[in-house]
Amino acid sequence: MRSFLPLDPRLRQPGPGKRLFIGLVLGTALLLCLVLALCWLVPAGIFVLFPWLSTLFGALAVCTMLAVLGLAGWLTVCAWFGQHGRLAPGARQLWNFVVRVLLPLMEAVGRLLRIPADRVRRSFIKVNNEIVLGCGLHCTAAETLVLLPHCIQSSHCPHRLTHRLENCRRCGRCPISALIALRDRWGVRLAVAVGGSVARRIVAQVRPRLILAVACERDLAAGIQDTAPLPVFGILNRRPHGPCLDTEVDVSTVEAALCHFVGTPAGQPDEPGRHAARVFAGQNPPQSH
Repeated sequence: MRSFLPLDPRLRQPGPGKRLFIGLVLGTALLLCLVLALCWLVPAGIFVLFPWLSTLFGALAVCTMLAVLGLAGWLTVCAWFGQHGRLAPGARQLWNFVVRVLLPLMEAVGRLLRIPADRVRRSFIKVNNEIVLGCGLHCTAAETLVLLPHCIQSSHCPHRLTHRLENCRRCGRCPISALIALRDRWGVRLAVAVGGSVARRIVAQVRPRLILAVACERDLAAGIQDTAPLPVFGILNRRPHGPCLDTEVDVSTVEAALCHFVGTPAGQPDEPGRHAARVFAGQNPPQSH
């Protein structure tokens, strides 16, 4: 049986909880079911002319309602399992669908309800993190990529770090120096991305099994979508000077994530951990002979 690591409280980030995103999914599902039910129950001229069409539409409406409600309910179950450090059966396949299809829809529903998009995305990131935590993922340091936004570098720094982190003089004016020290201690991959296209290129070059991504709500949500089904654990940055300027990150949260997914700086991951990484990413584990 796969063992699950206890969750560090620092991995539970503040802000809107996952109930917001799940509530939007459930509310939209119920509204869709109501609309389908009304369309079926309210007599229409075409149904009077073709009674069999009413039966066919009713059957399709019932099947759609069951599928939508089942999807929303299963998402709730998956989030509950993730909160308790477990991966519900079918959670990976369901979450891939949610990431690609439901997130844009929930953002649109949130706008209709006057809910800020960043609140919806923050809740989505929390649900995503619960799913990633629940899969019992355990990777080697070389399989882990810590991806940072360029705005985490001090705006007064004259050195360009996007192509070569070694240009950092480790002056301590921004979190980059502490994160480089973390990289040297743990042996993980560390990269700074200017935008989404650069981040995708870095992921394609490094080919990690796990990404610890630091960014704002918008970039994190977009990155999770772009890299699916690769697991991404999102860590929100702090923006004391406004967006995209001298942002900050709690380095202890990054280290807590490394402790959870990698183990210890000098430790080696076990085979069940690598198996969990393959399962989440949709890869087939090697067959034993």
